[in-house]
Amino acid sequence: MSKKRNNINFYRKNNKKKKLHRRFVRNRIIFALILILIIGGAYYGINKHITNKKETAKNEELLAKENEEKNTTKDEEVNKEPKDIVLTMAGDFTLGTDDTFNKSTSLPAAVSNSGNDFSYLLKNVRKVFEDDDYTLVNLETTFTDSTQKKDKGDAIQFHFKGPKSYAKILTSSSIEGVTIANNHIYDYGTQGFNDTVKTLQDNKVDITGEGHKIVTEIKGIKFGFLGYQAWDNSDKTKEKIKNDIESLKNDGVKIVIPYFHWGYEKATKPSPYQVDLAHFAIDSGADMVVGSHSHVIQSLEDYKGKLIAYSLANFCFGGNSNPQDMRTFILKTKLNFIGDELSNMEYEVLPATISSVSSKNDYVPTLATGTKGANILKYMNELSPTLKGKISDKYFTLQ
Repeated sequence: MSKKRNNINFYRKNNKKKKLHRRFVRNRIIFALILILIIGGAYYGINKHITNKKETAKNEELLAKENEEKNTTKDEEVNKEPKDIVLTMAGDFTLGTDDTFNKSTSLPAAVSNSGNDFSYLLKNVRKVFEDDDYTLVNLETTFTDSTQKKDKGDAIQFHFKGPKSYAKILTSSSIEGVTIANNHIYDYGTQGFNDTVKTLQDNKVDITGEGHKIVTEIKGIKFGFLGYQAWDNSDKTKEKIKNDIESLKNDGVKIVIPYFHWGYEKATKPSPYQVDLAHFAIDSGADMVVGSHSHVIQSLEDYKGKLIAYSLANFCFGGNSNPQDMRTFILKTKLNFIGDELSNMEYEVLPATISSVSSKNDYVPTLATGTKGANILKYMNELSPTLKGKISDKYFTLQ
């Protein structure tokens, strides 16, 4: 009986150990499974985070590329938009007088009689200059207080000067630039020249000629204006012109226009050397040529589809109180661009007189209308056979 009880106790103890072992193994398995799930979950989370990050970066890269393409397309569309730029050019501005002239009939007297209203002289043409994008004229005087006249060695010598305040005649009427390349800029020597340049600079008027060049950006397009005293067509003169044009073009200037002071006074047609020089300038890359010095209108020419205006004549001219020929004109040029590429040039000739009255020069340039304007245009067409009657106060092309 005692032996049987012992066997039963042994069996119970052994069975209990087996149960404990099975429980231990089961717990280890459960722990291992939980650990695997935790590690697997963590790996999945990390991997998903990395994948999402990669996908986000890829999406951002694609979006950036798409936006860049859209912006590039938009920029290309903007760069190809058409735009017009209007330039206005006029002839001789002698804003002063010679001190041997009759003071009572001089340009300074007209300014004084207006109450020193610097906008008075150009009141009848100011709107033309205000409505354009850039105005360039020939300043044929000095702004100086100097009394030391230059000896020119001529039988008849004129020395023109005006007060420095007369620079406001230009600025009050929206004239942005002047050429000073002419035979009167040194009337009062180096002092007169330096005073004039400083006065113009102080009044923020652009200067070309005599060592200066105008490079200006208009609506995103770079323009260059050159000024020359050109009394011959020598190789030296041509070399300078060619080098200047090439230099501007190399600097990104799209449109180059030289303004020459040349030829002979009172001549209505250019001399052969002027024609040669104008053609040379265009062959060297100039887009248009204008000139002055004759004090009268000279012919216009169509050369290889580009315009040459040999003389823009007098305009606001204090050099004569009653000149015989008061006819003049304003030359407007409208340049059509597609983006930054020139597609066409149009021209408009506004006939005018240097005075608002016919009995004398009152120094108030005035547009010529009606029969008077028509006669000036007719005269200019007769002078300019290569234009084939196109010269008009409405825009025309050379094509």
